[in-house]
Amino acid sequence: MAFIRANGIVLHHQVIGKPGAPALVFSNSLGSDFRIWQEVAPAFADRFRVVLYDKRGHGLSDAPPAPYTMDDHTDDLLALLDRLGIGNAALVGLSVGGMIAQRAAVRAPDRVTALVLCCTAAKIGTPQLWAERISAVERSGGIGPIAENVLERWFTPDFREKRRDDLAGWRNMLVRIPAHGYAGTCAAIRDADLTADAGRIAAPTLCVAGDQDGSTPPDVVRSTASLVPGARFELIDGCGHIPCVEKPAVLGRLIHNHLRETGLV
Repeated sequence: MAFIRANGIVLHHQVIGKPGAPALVFSNSLGSDFRIWQEVAPAFADRFRVVLYDKRGHGLSDAPPAPYTMDDHTDDLLALLDRLGIGNAALVGLSVGGMIAQRAAVRAPDRVTALVLCCTAAKIGTPQLWAERISAVERSGGIGPIAENVLERWFTPDFREKRRDDLAGWRNMLVRIPAHGYAGTCAAIRDADLTADAGRIAAPTLCVAGDQDGSTPPDVVRSTASLVPGARFELIDGCGHIPCVEKPAVLGRLIHNHLRETGLV
């Protein structure tokens, strides 16, 4: 475990791989910490300096008072890179992590060498959806009451039926996220519309969707890909919202191929 103060808060992070190598940063989804990348990130450690981190309000990072904005999350990421001495990096972002990556690519284009946007979009959900989710979490003081609904969106029926112990473990991770950290990030997603940003993304971009994703269905991800100049779209069969857990080998190959095509591998 490693901790560093960046943008005024303490961020839990891990750096693996080769010092001095090109940087590859993984950014997590709402309700998760960087353990979701445990079957993907190590495969890149032989060629990259791999950075994993818990965004504000999640995992072992600080959870300042809610609400948060997407620029708060983006400021955290850019400050973390500064503190680690990383000038530029390829970014792999899942769900809200993908929104953070999109925003970073527009705000600091010289710092983003490539993008992999997993199960994300320029705009996710509706204000009503996020208001209802925030209200449910704040009323109960925790994520427990909405956990089953979230897990149904995260994972396919096949995963939930055949990998029940794994499902229980990922539920534990979800419900232990601080309620105000979760709600604060829900507010960031609610208020973020990056549609105008998408056309300004210059980094080579791959957009990836799960064919059974209940949070960002394939058409939503494909629509975002159509807004990003030169972006490619890939669909993972038999996969929900968290491909790094459900289909890590497939996602890993897609990331590797994209980085190779951009000249980073």
